[in-house]
Amino acid sequence: MVKRTKRLEKGIESLKEEIEEHFQKLDKDISENNKELGAYHAKEIGRSLILALERKISLLWENPQHSELLKEYKSRLNEYKKKLKLE
Repeated sequence: MVKRTKRLEKGIESLKEEIEEHFQKLDKDISENNKELGAYHAKEIGRSLILALERKISLLWENPQHSELLKEYKSRLNEYKKKLKLE
């Protein structure tokens, strides 16, 4: 179980880094007024990265820190969607 837990934690860290990279790309897209590419990055974050993060977190024991992280990412994504007028 310890190896599995470590692998899940590494996977969570990797997903967090990838999500942050996409948020940076979203910032760039918004500043360059590139709505189409921004919409792509928003969908990538919402549909695949956050869902994958939720799955990995659900396999670990409930950790309030992880649930707060998910809430933060979802609220940030919603803010970006409002900026891009996707909602």
